[in-house]
Amino acid sequence: MDLEKKNVKRPANRARKPRKGGRAKGQKNRRRRVAIKPAIDPKLTKIFSAIGVPEQTGFSPDPFQRDALSATKNADCIVTAPTGAGKTWIAEQVIRSMLSEGRKTWYASPLKALSNSIYELFSTIFGEEMTGILTGDRKENPNAPVIVGTTEILRNQLYDSMYEGKDLDTDFVIMDEAHFLGDEDRGVVWEETIIYLPKRIPILMLSATIGNPDEIAQWLSSIRDKPCRVIRETKRPVRLYPLFLHPSGTIMPLLYEPGRGKRRRLYKKVKEFLLEKHRPNLAPPHRLPPMDKILDLLEKYDLLPAIFFMKSRADCDKALELCESRSDHITPERREVLEKRMSEIVSSHPYLAKHKQVRFILDQAVAAHHSGHLPMWKKTVETLMNEGLLDAVFATSTVAAGVNFPARSVVILNSDRFNGKDFLPLTPIEFHQMTGRAGRRGKDNIGFALMLPGKFMDLEHISAVADAPPSEIRSQIKINFSMVLNLLLSHTPQQVKVLLDQSFALFQRTCRKMAEDNSLWEDFLRHLEFLQQNGFADEQGRLTGDGIWASNLRVDHPILIAEGFRKDLFPKSDPALLAALIASFVNERQAPDTPAAERMAPKKLKKALRRLKNTLAPLMDRMREKGFEPTELFLAPALTIYQWAAGMPWNIVIERAGIEEGDLANLVFRTADNLRHIATLVEIFPETATAAREGVDLILKEPIV
Repeated sequence: MDLEKKNVKRPANRARKPRKGGRAKGQKNRRRRVAIKPAIDPKLTKIFSAIGVPEQTGFSPDPFQRDALSATKNADCIVTAPTGAGKTWIAEQVIRSMLSEGRKTWYASPLKALSNSIYELFSTIFGEEMTGILTGDRKENPNAPVIVGTTEILRNQLYDSMYEGKDLDTDFVIMDEAHFLGDEDRGVVWEETIIYLPKRIPILMLSATIGNPDEIAQWLSSIRDKPCRVIRETKRPVRLYPLFLHPSGTIMPLLYEPGRGKRRRLYKKVKEFLLEKHRPNLAPPHRLPPMDKILDLLEKYDLLPAIFFMKSRADCDKALELCESRSDHITPERREVLEKRMSEIVSSHPYLAKHKQVRFILDQAVAAHHSGHLPMWKKTVETLMNEGLLDAVFATSTVAAGVNFPARSVVILNSDRFNGKDFLPLTPIEFHQMTGRAGRRGKDNIGFALMLPGKFMDLEHISAVADAPPSEIRSQIKINFSMVLNLLLSHTPQQVKVLLDQSFALFQRTCRKMAEDNSLWEDFLRHLEFLQQNGFADEQGRLTGDGIWASNLRVDHPILIAEGFRKDLFPKSDPALLAALIASFVNERQAPDTPAAERMAPKKLKKALRRLKNTLAPLMDRMREKGFEPTELFLAPALTIYQWAAGMPWNIVIERAGIEEGDLANLVFRTADNLRHIATLVEIFPETATAAREGVDLILKEPIV
């Protein structure tokens, strides 16, 4: 279930315990609402006097930036510095140096959106002819001396170079948002990339939030036979000041500033608020605060623009409606500027002109930004915010992870976050990513993080994570069939063991004097045995002919799709039907098929999917017996992609599917990515490969791209 789409209930054991002095057991919650009267606590008078734009001076690199550049000359390097401190400047200078020597640079990031932003930046700095991008969705100027792309693409290029016995065609690798090494889903790709990368190619890792950079540096040094230097910067370029909004409308400090070396604690008046038996609130239960009044308050004290971090997509969109009374805040002159800029943007994207939230941009200078929106709508919001044309953006926490989207203030409504399965308290990394958006270098003297009271705002927890060091990164490497197939292309099983012995996971266990653990190797052998039993590898661990072409399927379920090819289950001359069947393998929002989908689906689609499921059932059963978890194949995503590929209008597809635009766009992108991998099988399955290429063209069209 997707929280950003639905208001998921928190488990009962997540309820907050009454604080000392709070209501007694069984006592009814009789919180009262009070009128918001703008005011500031006297302690803030001096702080607020610093609000404004800093004096513009010539740029001079900070010591940590100079140290980092020096380190990259003869060592790998890890740079940890707060958001906005200037890590990208370091990357720019490295690239300049490489270009001056006629050498190439690969810039890897975890997110397609971030890769697109960096590509635009570097195209401006170094020239379009010198810059290329590779994200799966985009492939432009792939032989350029500066390549920006996702880490997955870089990892795949390493697979290819190992198989072909060639050296990777780059001379320097920059890995941005390096804390993704510890990401549960993407961390394995980062770790693989570091392990496979030739030792001759220096690595520069950039991150704002790594708690154990020295340990990572020691690991790198141990497997790459060269030193790895750690460059730290803890000072924010723009000072952050945490605030609390009392329901009365008074803004006050969140934390008391003690003497040097002592931990900050909650401000006295905030603690008094928490101890009230019948605390006032900003809104009734399950209702959003009065966003119009809060925006008025922020405007009065010059705290705009602001990013509001909401718990769900629905809340982002509802917040816009609560701002409708602010139309009189937009002068005719400002509206004219907004209309002109929007006209410029939609001239190349006509679909945006009909977007239902355009009116909020023009009338209130506010916008919503979440994964339910189309990529080009999110890009529009980012552009307007970065150009200073919006007062506020209501966003989910996805904005915090790597997108260049700063503001003077961030407003946080909840101290927990839904991770796709459960509500968990914000980690230091998540909190620092969110507050890292507050305060724009060169535009603000000071940034603010405003906490709003509410049922799911634990201010004691916020005070703890505000000063907590970044969380330590733990290895997330795990074995999957795509990894095993691609490693066996160029390695014997024993050579694979040597690679796995270089994992960060094993290094961490050794450093922490934990018991010997062979689970990675044992899991590799488990996958290898299954490949052998099903004809993808021989007894010596060498790939069979089927295993070799199956290795090109660098997707989530390569064995199932490969079996589909072996059983001749995919159409050779119907690109729309092929795209639909492949969509059933990539559906993220798995749910039982509805009777409506069964009624609407054409007979040939239902017949093809039924044959696919029935024929793959024995292989799926064998996978379950061996402890693997094959995906369920559903009709609903297949039908949605079939309708879109067959020419049904976008709005009708959305209405029939009952999903948001961003979810359908994501389904399309993932389906297209799978089809691209299938298209590489042109020598083995030429007709289906051709249909796959045609299928990509059928689904990647306006308004998605």
